[in-house]
Formats: sequence, C-alpha cells, structure tokens
Amino acid sequence: MNIQFTDLIANAPDAPGTYRMYASDHTLLYVGKAKNLANRLRQYSDISKLEPHKQVMRSLVTRIEWEISPTEADALIREQELIKTLKPKYNIMLTDDKMYPMLALTASEYPRILKFRGKISQRKDVFGPYPSVTALNDTIKMIQKVCRLRTCTDTFMHNRTRPCLLYQIGRCSAPCCLPQPDYKENVALARRILTGDSEPIISELSAEMKKHSENMDFEQAAVIRDKIIALTQTANRGKKRNFTHDKNINWDENVSELEKLIGIKIERAGVFDNSHLFGKNSVGAMICFGHNGFTKTDYRHFKLQNRQNAGNDIGMMAEFISRAVSNGPKLDLIIVDGGMAQWNIAKQVAPNIPIFGVTKGEVRNGDEHFIMPDGSIYTDLPKDSKLFLMLRAVRDEAHRFVITYHRETRAKQMTASVLDEIDGIGPTRKHALIQHFGSVRSIMDATLQQLEQVPTLGKAAAKKIFAYFHSELL
Repeated sequence: MNIQFTDLIANAPDAPGTYRMYASDHTLLYVGKAKNLANRLRQYSDISKLEPHKQVMRSLVTRIEWEISPTEADALIREQELIKTLKPKYNIMLTDDKMYPMLALTASEYPRILKFRGKISQRKDVFGPYPSVTALNDTIKMIQKVCRLRTCTDTFMHNRTRPCLLYQIGRCSAPCCLPQPDYKENVALARRILTGDSEPIISELSAEMKKHSENMDFEQAAVIRDKIIALTQTANRGKKRNFTHDKNINWDENVSELEKLIGIKIERAGVFDNSHLFGKNSVGAMICFGHNGFTKTDYRHFKLQNRQNAGNDIGMMAEFISRAVSNGPKLDLIIVDGGMAQWNIAKQVAPNIPIFGVTKGEVRNGDEHFIMPDGSIYTDLPKDSKLFLMLRAVRDEAHRFVITYHRETRAKQMTASVLDEIDGIGPTRKHALIQHFGSVRSIMDATLQQLEQVPTLGKAAAKKIFAYFHSELL
C-alpha cells in the first residue's frame, strides 16, 4: 500500500510536543520537538526542502506518533529523554542545528558545577538541556546557595590561598582552602535536586531544621532554612514558566464546548485544590476562569480553620468550598481535583451548583477522566482535544496556585519559629525585625547596637534578643 505522508500527519494537533518517525520494519528513525506539531510536521511534506540526511530519513517514514506537552520547554526536555533512551538512527543528540545549554558536574575530588553546550558524550555527569540560559543560570545559583559547590576551574582552585568572594556570600564552601567534611553529601544532594522533584527534599530539610531548632542549634537551623527558601524560590519560578501555556488556549471556544458537554451556561467556574505537609500548614485555593480566561481577581487562598481536618483532604475540601460559596464570587460550576470522594463532598457542601471532577491521573500522561455533574464517569474526551487540554490547564493552575501558597505559608512559619523561642517577642516585634533585617540569619548576626535601631523594638527587647543569640559574649 502506498502511504502518503500527508495522511500520516492529517490529525496532528496544533499544540507543543514531540514526534517520532518510524520505518516499515518499526525501526525508530527520528525524534523531534515542536512548538506546534501540525506546523512542524507539515515542513516534512516537501522532501526537496529538507537537508540531505533528512531527505533519506523522510523517504523511509511509514508511521508517525506524537505526544503533546504542556509547553515548548517541556517538549524540549521530553525530546532529550527520548533520544537518550531510544537512540533514534537519524538523531545527533540535540546538536543538529544548535547546542542547547546544559549543566555538568566534573569528576574530581571536589566536583565543580559548570554550564556548557556540546555533545553529551563530552561530559560524564550531565543534566539538562535547559530551555534557556536564564533557566540554567537560575539553577546554578540555587545549587550554589543550597549545596555550596564550587564553580571555579581546577587551576584557580589549586592556586588560592584564601577563600574568594563566593565563600563570603555563602555560595561556595571553599574547598580550595578549608576542610570539606560535607562536600560529598552536598554533591549527592545536588544530583537529587537536578534529577528529581524538589518537594521531597524540602520536606526532609524541614524535618532536619525542626530537629536543630528543638536542640537549640539555631545557627544550623537558619542555614537549612536558607536552603529551603532557595529551593522554594526556584521551584516557584519553574512553576511560573511551566504554566504560561494558558496563553495558547482559545478560552471562549473551549468554555462554550464545556457548556455543551455538561449542559449549563458558565460565566465563572471555580477550581479547588488542597495542600499540606503531613497534616501541617493545611491550606486550600480556588482559581476561577470563564470565557475570557483566568480571572485572577477572583482567586482565593484559604487557611484551614477546623484543625480537626488537618491532613484530611475530604474535610479540607468541604471547608474550603463552603467558605468560597458563602463569601466568594458567584460560581456557575465547581471543578474539584480528585475522584468520587472529592466530588461527593463538594456536592454535599454546594448542592445548588453543578460539580465537575477532574481526576489526577498520572500527571500530564493523558490518562485523566472526568466526573459529570450527574455523577457519571466520562472517558470519551479525546486526549489531544482542545477542551481536554484546557481542563488539564485549569487543574494544573489550581495546583500551582495552592502549592505556591503552601510554600509561602510554610516559609513564614519557618522564619518565625526561631523568634518564637524568645520570650516577649510577639507578632508586632517579629514583623518589625524581619522588615528591618530581611531574614532571621541577619537578626542572629546583628550587633546589640544594630538591634537597638529597629523601630518600636526598644533597648530592653534588643538586649534580650542579642543575649539569646550571643549569650557567650555577655
């Protein structure tokens, strides 16, 4: 059978993603990425305009598969993963047209972190590629703050007689001059951060910080707190980059499609999600959208009021939806992130508002299904349809919003925890101290004279704080 290339790409979606081209014997020929899969694949239609090696490859193609990604940056990362694992015949490891920025850890007694462009085979311990130099630089700065790994060359390191400025500002542990009992552990931590989600690492560091605080080792607790803040800030920046794809959504068209699917008119829909860490810092959030997209003025944060429900996702969802319906903007539809249990509790709390459930599934793997307002399960929505992608986007936006709030809440609690140990330092004085110095670490390092300059603090309170952190000097 004579297979036309145009037939192979007829249903390609107008969305970012990766594509795979196969020969008749099922050999994988090529993996590529695209900002718009349909547009990119159409470029292969005229074989005369392709590079010589791609002309040969294109003549062998009998099957094409694609995989949609949330953003072009995600498609780049996915492309690199597929090339490394599947080793397609006609790929040249992301170096055919341009070199993407990557990060490497050198093989030495004290590994150095550096950025480079080139073939992956040039370095042993490589991470990336990164969608931009800015993203790569953000990652390196975060690794410096959290792990304090060196960035200097071997020659520079071996010729130092005293630590450089990076050591002074807490970005390097100075293996050039100082003993390094923890350097290997910090390298291992850096690898974990670079190859996985930072959330479990933040949880571990939080527990470690609490332990140091309970043991009155406030200096070490502050060091760990600074690591958590650096990790959290980088994670939040990553979230902001990953969720810019809502700009590509035709909101009016897709909300109209959703109205047809569930049989109601939608002026404003609210999407709910919860977050907590082992029952602590339990928070919730609601994001809203309509025919014109996300309506961020309607977004709401919630701190759990009924402490008996801490860590109970169903109880938390009930409280947050109840408070939103009572005090928030009028909702025509409530969307809950979760399964039938979340759908049922939302129905009980808000019986007069249609409830639509979006299951979590495996994140971004396209296996989500939906619970309709009548309680039936709907699985027939095409995974590459624009409505499916919009529903996933609003679910992800709610998750981003609540996770960001949860991290901010947790960071504030960490900041306050050390000061809470000092008698007579209440919320007003804590606020004044943080406002004046910027961080607990700076408060701990402050002189008595500097503390006395804090507005509204007073000399007696300043002396009490100084004595708490520097009792050996008095």
